[in-house]
Amino acid sequence: MGKNRLEAFSDGVIAVIITILVLELKVPHGADFGVLIPLWPVFMSYVLSFIYVGIYWNNHHHMLHAVKEVSGGVLWANLHLLFWLSLIPFVTAWMGENHFETGPTAAYGFVLFMCSVAYLVLVQALIGNHRKNAALAEAIGNDRKGKLSCALYLCGVALSWFGAWLGFLVYAAVAIVWLIPDRRIEEKVAQEEQSERG
Repeated sequence: MGKNRLEAFSDGVIAVIITILVLELKVPHGADFGVLIPLWPVFMSYVLSFIYVGIYWNNHHHMLHAVKEVSGGVLWANLHLLFWLSLIPFVTAWMGENHFETGPTAAYGFVLFMCSVAYLVLVQALIGNHRKNAALAEAIGNDRKGKLSCALYLCGVALSWFGAWLGFLVYAAVAIVWLIPDRRIEEKVAQEEQSERG
């Protein structure tokens, strides 16, 4: 089956997730800049979560651009990813409102871990079911970066129990690693399109 509805639905859900994230930023009472100081944990949580949702949207877009068709199993794997992404606004607000206390910071890391697992499941569903999706399989390879991210999230969750800021720093470090553009899929799709033309 075609992939257009899956792409459109996913884009819509991710747009709603970003909207919910920004709605959690409450306007402070007062006109001087000093009233913003107590809001820095909420704002930092928002920025990190916005970056994460953006990373998932970007990678999701590139991944679907590389595939030719999807199946029912892929639709469920995609919903599994969207479920975990939809929990990001909740744990973001909880972590920010409680100034990076241990429990909320560990929960935030657990949701990030499950998002990464769900993304890996979606990749495998796309690769495993369709020979026409061979370009994605070649571009992804053994996906060391994705698997390493999963392990780092678990480290961040564990470190949160010793110092919530340690966990937060791990989550921020993984986001920075993913901000570096990954051109594997783009290059593979470009090669395929060139070979089809010539």
